[in-house]
This record gives sequence, C-alpha cells and structure tokens, in this order.
Amino acid sequence: EYMRVSWRTVQRIIARVVADHTGQTDRMDGLRRIGIDEIAYRKGRRYLTVIVDHDTGRLVWAREGATKKTLRQFFDELGATRSAQLTHVSADAGQYIETVVAERAPDAIRCMDPFHVVQWATRAVDRCRSRVLNRIHGLSNDDRRNLRWALLKNPENLTPGQQRTRELIVKRANSELARAYQLKEELRHIVTGEHSGTWRRLEHWLHRADRSRIIELVGLSRSVRQQQIQIYNSVVVGLSNARVEATNTHLRALTKRAYGFHSPEALIAMSTLTRGGACPVLPHQ
Repeated sequence: EYMRVSWRTVQRIIARVVADHTGQTDRMDGLRRIGIDEIAYRKGRRYLTVIVDHDTGRLVWAREGATKKTLRQFFDELGATRSAQLTHVSADAGQYIETVVAERAPDAIRCMDPFHVVQWATRAVDRCRSRVLNRIHGLSNDDRRNLRWALLKNPENLTPGQQRTRELIVKRANSELARAYQLKEELRHIVTGEHSGTWRRLEHWLHRADRSRIIELVGLSRSVRQQQIQIYNSVVVGLSNARVEATNTHLRALTKRAYGFHSPEALIAMSTLTRGGACPVLPHQ
C-alpha cells in the first residue's frame, strides 16, 4: 500500500532480478559438499526440495516436490562431471535421497544428520514415558509436569525443578524409563561429541539397546543400524545439516512475510534473492 504496487508486481520484479542474476552466474560451479532437505511450504503436504552449499552456506537449488524425480532434476542440471566431483552429501534418512545420491554421486561420502538421530532418540524416550508414566510412584504433580522436559532437554538446559525430577528418575536405574533416558543420552554424546572409537562406541550402544527389552529403544536401534555407516561418517567428518536447517527456518519466515505469494516459484525466487546471493546492490547503497 505504501509503495502503491500489487503483490503480483513485486513477484515479477523479484523474478526478473533473480533471472538476471542466475543468467550471469553459475551457482552450482565448484560444488563439493552439499546438504539436501525438504521443507513443507503449504498445507496439504506441499514440499520444496532444498540444496545448500556447505562451504558457502548459500542456497544453490530449490524445486517443488520431494521425490526421486525432483532430486534427479538437480543432478541433471549439475551434470555427470560435476556430480562426480561431489565429496560429501548430508541429509536425513529419506530413502529417495539415498537412492538418487547412490545413482548419481556414488563416490560421495553420505552423512546422516546427527540432530535427526538425536530427534529419533528423544521421540523414543517420550513414547516410553507415555507408556510407563502410571507405574512411576513418588512423583508430585510438579514432578509429573516437569518429567517430559526433564527427559527431552539436554542436562545443561534444565531448570532447577526439571533437574530434580531428572535426578529422581536416573536414580531408579532398574526402571525402564531410567534406562531409556540413559541410552538416549549415550547416543546423543556419541553422535554430537568428539570422541575416539566412534564405531566401537556405536556398536556397543546398539548391542545394549537391542538387549534392553524396551520396545521403543529396540525400534530406535533398528533405525540407527540402518544408517550406521552414514552416522559414523557424519561424526568423523563433522558434517551436519545445520546450514540446510537454517535455510529452512529462513524460508518459513519468508512464507509468513510474503503472504501474497501463492506459488512455489515466488518463494523460490525470494529465497534465491535472500539466501542464494542474488540480491543486487541497491541505488541508495
């Protein structure tokens, strides 16, 4: 209203500026380490596939969809020669990503995002808490309110009340919930810490989780075992999907700001402007 232009006009301006920039530069040139993820940009399971350069932190490619066909479009544009030059690819456990990367960049080191592994573990512990909560005696109402966050948050981030509840649970070493919490914390230290003997520690954790007889942790161990090599690569290389997740957070903010944009192309153009290095020098600068 202030500038007396419509949203459609703004969209066309952004699309023109981005087209000029992408026509002059090749954002895929020199790619070595990339992160791949998907983000829901609208209700109804509407997704964008997002690819970020780990070395520059810039968004290099985005398209509507989160399928093998979508990801193959990226590798088609990248080309066989530059695909072979990729050294590392980080992602979550999406099967379509693993399949296409194995096809198009088989020599690249595949890294499983460690924060997704921690997320798996916290969800498993939360399901265990829901299942066994009624068996825990000696907890006050405040303790019960604090229990969920006491088990899910990192110990250094707990409030005093949550810390007391955590200590009460951990002391009961024979209870299912205490053992589930201890296994969750051990896995978190393995995938986010800097330790030697990562493979040995991971094997030991898997053995303990398999023998724990806690159904949530047994299921977690199956998921971890399927991604064991990729998790190990991530810990050794020190590569996560943090840059991609930061870009996704920025895209969510753009979606809220640009409520007048009703197409994925508009969102991709705006994200290329703000995260892809396509923003021109303005006249007043």
